[in-house]
Amino acid sequence: MRLTMLGGPGSGKGTQGERLAQHLGVPHIASGDLLRAQVRARTEVGRRVSDYLDAGQLVPDEVVFDLVLPAVLAAAEESGGYVLDGFPRSVAQAIKVEKLTVDAGAQLERVVFLVVPEAELVQRLLDRAAASGRSDDTLEVITDRLRVFKTETTPLVDYYRACGILRTVAGNGPADQVTEEILAAL
Repeated sequence: MRLTMLGGPGSGKGTQGERLAQHLGVPHIASGDLLRAQVRARTEVGRRVSDYLDAGQLVPDEVVFDLVLPAVLAAAEESGGYVLDGFPRSVAQAIKVEKLTVDAGAQLERVVFLVVPEAELVQRLLDRAAASGRSDDTLEVITDRLRVFKTETTPLVDYYRACGILRTVAGNGPADQVTEEILAAL
């Protein structure tokens, strides 16, 4: 199965993506993790994207594509699938991903949209910041990330619905229950 997790920041994309990848026996590819690893390693890419991540802004498309697409294509070839988390993040990215993956037989089959009320997203992110100390989980950055999600990423819901591959699941229940609902929706 080739799928992507879609949802607001703090909606559980990472948790559910890891669970689904394990269940399906495919790699979990999280664009945010790949980008943060570049920052930690102090690579040229990491230096370029650090300010975007700290501010909660979307990283330029060409950087994300250079990091994520090779992993997607390799995963599709090696294991027959993948679970993406945090990519694509805009309709423009989705269209480009479709063009670049269709010839390789690696195009998306399903999109899981985790719906969580905004107040719960804010609380989850503040709790995560307290536990992990992530620099992009301050209230100011969280507010901006939610704004960016609404303007840039939410249109993907309509795009993928029109493609017939969107599955919507309430993401605000216990993690095990959400996983069961996702599997049932797939």
